[in-house]
Amino acid sequence: MEKLAYILFKEPSDSSEACCDGLLGHAAPAILAMPGTRGLTMEIADLADDERVTPNHLMGRGQEIGAAVFVWLDSLDERAKIEAVLSDFGAGLAGYLVTESQVQPYARRSRPDGERSPGVSQFVTFPQPAELTDEEFFARWHDGVSKMSFQLHPTRLKYERNVVARILTPGAPPWRGIVSERWASLEEWLDPEQLYSSQELFDEMQALAFADPEAVNLTLTSEWIMRSWDG
Repeated sequence: MEKLAYILFKEPSDSSEACCDGLLGHAAPAILAMPGTRGLTMEIADLADDERVTPNHLMGRGQEIGAAVFVWLDSLDERAKIEAVLSDFGAGLAGYLVTESQVQPYARRSRPDGERSPGVSQFVTFPQPAELTDEEFFARWHDGVSKMSFQLHPTRLKYERNVVARILTPGAPPWRGIVSERWASLEEWLDPEQLYSSQELFDEMQALAFADPEAVNLTLTSEWIMRSWDG
């Protein structure tokens, strides 16, 4: 079983509503009908358009990310048809083979597939700094930042960590990490006193320098689990 992550980019004038309708109404049914598709989740960046979200809340190419589509396949050899469907949406497509860690899983069985999950996702991508070896990078990220984040984000509901094993589409950004974290509401995420436990701990995490802040991309998304896959 393999997990594929596709990032759809958008132009500033692109409508998040149109992207959402197209992905949910057309792309999702087409992908789910393909043999070998075991699971499908879509993270659509419609919350980035909320009037309470300012450009300062987003980072890097966060304003360009229209959606993230996660597909669980029997084999990535069958991905061409999926990429053909997704290429009809947005202004560009970047695909990755990833390994997933549910560092902080959250209950979702009470909701049927195909409904929007409550809350808001903080969706982040970043490359591995060139000066760090794999051992240094993962030690700072997994053993440092990931563990500290539980104390930094006491109200967080979910932490999903994806490591890029292989880039699948030509010209895709050389990202190594794709992360989705979830909070109960946009209001909670927008409130620094609820989002962070302390500035001191935040500064301590930043000092680990597991990623270049200028290369981090962050946007806010709505999660749609179209077909559950729990492995």
